[in-house]
Amino acid sequence: MRLSSISAFFPAYNEVENLPKMYASLSAVLPTIADDYEILIVDDGSSDGTGALADELAERDPHVRPVHHPTNLGYGAAVAHGIEESRLDYIFFTDGDNQFDVSQIATLLPHIETNDAVIGFRIDRKDPAVRRFNAWAWKQLVSSMFDLRVTDIDCAFKLMRRSSLEGIELESTGAFISTELLVKLRKNRKSIHQVGVQHLPRTAGKQTGANLRVIARAFRELFRLRGKLRERGAVPGAGSF
Repeated sequence: MRLSSISAFFPAYNEVENLPKMYASLSAVLPTIADDYEILIVDDGSSDGTGALADELAERDPHVRPVHHPTNLGYGAAVAHGIEESRLDYIFFTDGDNQFDVSQIATLLPHIETNDAVIGFRIDRKDPAVRRFNAWAWKQLVSSMFDLRVTDIDCAFKLMRRSSLEGIELESTGAFISTELLVKLRKNRKSIHQVGVQHLPRTAGKQTGANLRVIARAFRELFRLRGKLRERGAVPGAGSF
């Protein structure tokens, strides 16, 4: 399947070392799968030159569009802003740390024709053991609270129809954003397909997912969404993707 047009974005917080490779990878892959494309770099208040480099890339390449946060607002805010700024028919997002080979988007394409969203799950996740354990515990909690039967909730390798996101308001500013997105897609009866993707070790930059403030924010946002759904009588029932 070849797409009519695609907006591809990635959040970038102090990823100046990873940015050139991310840009080069997307620039090579996107023209092979879509008739038109744009690359959005969501600079989330970086202090290492990420924003300046994004502006430089945009000056050289009209397909590149930087989105700047004056201060660090959080991963969820960057993802939500990237979705909001995406203008084309399909939306793809990943992380800016080069832990995915973006050419794997080709494995998602056959399934987007009959689904609203296609989400990746990491095969042989290349993160430290502590982070993998935290991810497993988080998945158990989220699955039980929202009956969300997803293999890898936080995998940042997702392809969606832009039309499937109409009417969905994302409120999370932290790491809870992926769960909120999937819960609200399901609540709106959107079809979701899962595909395994290879995961790579991080070779530059610094992970922030294990930061205690990041974890605390995710828990606050989790209980806030659960409370809102309960008030509306809209906690998802049994089911799976």
